[in-house]
Amino acid sequence: MSITQQYLLDTYRARQHHEAAPPAPGTHDWQVVREWRDERQFRAVLGGRPARRRTLIRHALGRWLPSRRRATG
Repeated sequence: MSITQQYLLDTYRARQHHEAAPPAPGTHDWQVVREWRDERQFRAVLGGRPARRRTLIRHALGRWLPSRRRATG
């Protein structure tokens, strides 16, 4: 059964029982990613390691992706 089919089945059951419909698939994906990142940083601090930020990812991607400042200038 696909995610969409399960969602439609859950929505149907909720409607039959006069309950609130479940959230659509993918609605909270970014929130989950942010919470996971925060948890990782928290555990790093507890373990005595530096909590890394997105700047490392931006720095790494900056090599391959053109900067908007350089492209417009």
